[in-house]
Amino acid sequence: MRNTIKNRLGRIVKRADYRRIKRTGAVAVMPGLVLQAAFGNNKESSLGKRIGYTVSRKVGKAVIRNKARRRLKSVASDVLTKDGVKSLDYVVIGRAGTITRTYDQLVRDMQMAIDKIDKSGQLIKKKVKNG
Repeated sequence: MRNTIKNRLGRIVKRADYRRIKRTGAVAVMPGLVLQAAFGNNKESSLGKRIGYTVSRKVGKAVIRNKARRRLKSVASDVLTKDGVKSLDYVVIGRAGTITRTYDQLVRDMQMAIDKIDKSGQLIKKKVKNG
């Protein structure tokens, strides 16, 4: 399922947003990726879901990192547009397994990570604590 205009994911581009999500958000670690999620700021939550990607040099050189990032973008556009929560900001972190796993395994990893974050209650606890 490709993105339509109404299902399009916003982008996270500011470093402060990445840091806020890491500090206040919930984390799900899977073999192919790490998913972090946090409630968006009030002014940005009206825009819907936003997503950011990061792949460190531990994964490989530039060509490998770019391939991993492209794979994560494709998986996220397919999964988060239908399964993600509208008011959350997501950060997807690539791992070495991002390159070696099949596309179907990455989709399963993303779906399991979303379920893990939803069921853990980490976000609710952190929202009450911070807000």
